[in-house]
Amino acid sequence: MKKIIGILFAIVLSSTTLVAYKVIVVDLSEQKAYALEDGYIIFEGRISSGKKGRETPNGEFKIIQKKRHHKSNLWPKPNGGAKMPYMMRLTNSGIAMHLGYVPNKPASHGCIRLKKGFAQKMYRWASVGTSVYVEGDARDYMVGRGQYGDSYYDDDYGIVDYHD
Repeated sequence: MKKIIGILFAIVLSSTTLVAYKVIVVDLSEQKAYALEDGYIIFEGRISSGKKGRETPNGEFKIIQKKRHHKSNLWPKPNGGAKMPYMMRLTNSGIAMHLGYVPNKPASHGCIRLKKGFAQKMYRWASVGTSVYVEGDARDYMVGRGQYGDSYYDDDYGIVDYHD
């Protein structure tokens, strides 16, 4: 993460715009997400990324859609319908950040689940076009917690029923 923050800070210093440079960094090894403005962490929170066989992809993405009330068309199979409040879409193939169940392990079907409160704050702060950098490996998180094994690969699925 320090490497990405350093690169982003260099970009900010070379920028002549007066608008704050916003970026989200998701560290799968820490199971945390960070909101940065002009190279400084503004806020952070715990996440739950994809489990074995449905790992959250690494890479650079942009938020391509935001939707306050969204229902999955993929999960649970076969017809979808899982609630994904505060959805911020990263890919057209179904990867998004959204409010969801955040246990102390990777447990999603590839999305980045955000805790209650953190999801709402991120949704308000970020906009369509905000860059999202996903790095690290969720297995590192589990090894550090001494939980690398079958418990990491539980087939649990949490549906959030959230009302304002």
